[in-house]
Parts: sequence; structure tokens; C-alpha cells
Amino acid sequence: MARRKISLGELSERMGITPSNLSILKTGKAKAIRFSTLQSICEILECQPGDILEYRPDP
Repeated sequence: MARRKISLGELSERMGITPSNLSILKTGKAKAIRFSTLQSICEILECQPGDILEYRPDP
């Protein structure tokens, strides 16, 4: 988001989801993400899923 100079509020507005739901995704607190949501994020930010996803094993 920083590289694209887009705020959380603007991204959520363009995606059509609430800022709080997008914040849950951003902070890594989400248990799952829909492919359509991931696709929308990637289209708006002009990136690939691997640019924004990171694997973290459970402790």
C-alpha cells in the first residue's frame, strides 16, 4: 500500500469492504481470505499474491 501511496480507507472503499475488515487482513488476524478478496487487492495494488502474503507456522 505504501508503494502505491494508497491508504487503508481508500483501498477498502475501492474494494467495497469495511476498513475494519481490511485492517483484520492487514494485521494478520484473519483466519482465511476469499480468493475474490485477494484478487481485488492484487488488481487495485497491481501486485501478485506472493507480494502480500507470508507463511507463518503456528507456534
